[in-house]
Amino acid sequence: MKLPITVPYNLLVTPLLIALGFSAFIYFEHFHITIKFINTLMALGALYGLLHAPRIVLPIAGFWIGLFWCYWIGFSFQYYGLGWATWLIALGFGGVYALYYGALGLTTNPWLRALILFGLTYVWPMDFNWMQPELIFVESYIGFEKWQFASVLLILASTTWFVRQKKLLPLLLLPLTVQTAYTPPPLPPLKIKLISTDIPQDLKWQGFILEDTINNNLELIDEAIAQKYDLVVLPEAAFTLYMNHAPMLMKELQKKSTSIAILTGTLHDEKNLNYNVSYLFDQGKITVAKKMILVPFGEYIPLPSFLKVWVNRQIFGGGSDFVTADKPTDFSIKGVKFRNAICYEATREELYTPDARYLIATSNNGWFKPSIEPTLQNLLIRFYARKNNSMVFHSANGGGSGVVF
Repeated sequence: MKLPITVPYNLLVTPLLIALGFSAFIYFEHFHITIKFINTLMALGALYGLLHAPRIVLPIAGFWIGLFWCYWIGFSFQYYGLGWATWLIALGFGGVYALYYGALGLTTNPWLRALILFGLTYVWPMDFNWMQPELIFVESYIGFEKWQFASVLLILASTTWFVRQKKLLPLLLLPLTVQTAYTPPPLPPLKIKLISTDIPQDLKWQGFILEDTINNNLELIDEAIAQKYDLVVLPEAAFTLYMNHAPMLMKELQKKSTSIAILTGTLHDEKNLNYNVSYLFDQGKITVAKKMILVPFGEYIPLPSFLKVWVNRQIFGGGSDFVTADKPTDFSIKGVKFRNAICYEATREELYTPDARYLIATSNNGWFKPSIEPTLQNLLIRFYARKNNSMVFHSANGGGSGVVF
């Protein structure tokens, strides 16, 4: 007689439930659903699971969390001729976060797990900071400051002191961690036009559409002038060329900038070094804002030097060779100060300082369509904007444009 083959519950259902609870808020937001009560319950349930589940569950849950949050990263590899690697990259990130959350399995003590999990909020594998455990509370009733996240972990860990229904007693302390009402900064006294485009990445850099791209961008600027805007913002790499190698285009934009301030993403070449930049044209003057923080693997290789050159040459065809600025660039437009942030920079806390109330962010999310990437980016921008009382004006190709606070 054959015995039925069964998969242990803890190896299949429990880790998947933890990962779903940890990730659901992203997918709700992706479909424009914000129910704070459900987000709160699912986030608390996921954290409780990470603190109390058997050791064997944790790396499996971490693997699923890695997939749910980062499956889209490999989508960009198709544009390097490496489409076959798309899901290998996704599985690789699943493996990275299996180790990340699997570290909680070093102990069965919920208090020590809480300490490890809090410590992981400061750890960014491969210098990629989009796995922020506190982010799960950004659209919930629980606060997402470090002290609030630590308090939640301690409350959930302390349930181990109690049995049966009494396990609910520590949860009575959760109101101490509730988010306070957030008041964003006032809108600046400018009329700002954020351009949203949807140019497929496989066409964006093709030479045969460059002329159409330039003409379309100029038409969008003319429309913003006709609509009496003070500032028009075009996405990252809206002009797919080295702007300082296009003097006629620069003169045209300088001319238009006497009627409207223009900020656009493009490339810049300086002393044979490549920069991902924003150009500001304002009253005929030009300011070049160079990117300060590059995207791991997209714009630089976070590997030891003996591997970096080979990977860049053999896999990325020399594409990940951008150079950075030493500090962020600030603009003054009609007396209002703005800080420039290019794509990934808008999700890094280094750009959010007390003297930067308003940021202008530009992105090209066409690399990752269709996916949750623009949604996760928006949640991270919201996370940092609220923590630092800032407002972000975001113009993107491929989804994600809008005012974020």
